[in-house]
Amino acid sequence: MKTVLHVSASPNGEASTSRATGAALIERMRQRETLRVVERDLARRPPPLVDGAFAHASLAAEFTDAVSDTGVLAFSASLIAELRAADRIVISTPMHNFTVPATLKAWIDQILRPGRTFARTPEGKKGMLPDRPVYLIVGSGGPLGDDGKGQPDFLTPYLRHALATAGLHDLSVLRLDNLRRGPACLERAQALADAWIAQQIAALSPPPRGSSAPIEAPALAPRQDRLNREAL
Repeated sequence: MKTVLHVSASPNGEASTSRATGAALIERMRQRETLRVVERDLARRPPPLVDGAFAHASLAAEFTDAVSDTGVLAFSASLIAELRAADRIVISTPMHNFTVPATLKAWIDQILRPGRTFARTPEGKKGMLPDRPVYLIVGSGGPLGDDGKGQPDFLTPYLRHALATAGLHDLSVLRLDNLRRGPACLERAQALADAWIAQQIAALSPPPRGSSAPIEAPALAPRQDRLNREAL
């Protein structure tokens, strides 16, 4: 049985478009095969921020066995183990001030560690995690773009680089913007999400014999509920 890790960062919980899209993607995967799904809700349980004790212990542990990750490193070790155990990873997040929310940055700081998820080499940092599919869903209340009319996206390239540092290069990205710009924009986001989900499912290997065939992706939420979303 494959394991899917869903890392969600929106403070809006069940009212989040990015989270709902991640859930819809996972549901489509479940329709084709049996899965174990691990939910890591960073808004409900924010990872601790890096402090001096963590930084010192992390650097000291770089050349020791992972079983030594106790005390201030214990939570980090559990997140890394969760990441290693996942066959697929879904990250759903809003964009906060051009980049990742503070909770997602804290998660990255907990899982991106020398001697655990990357190694220092003469050629630079080398990822220690086996590559596997990562699906990134980004929600933005306003427009995205570098044309002066939208806000620049520093989130996607930052996450791409951070994940690649750990060895995760197989990244598929869906950006949903203008989520607070009215019904027409929400309908466009729904169509984009449906098409992207179908594309990701089609790219997976054939389901095991006897698994149920894929069906149409579920909607992100009833229309009246989506129109009342705070965002992302």
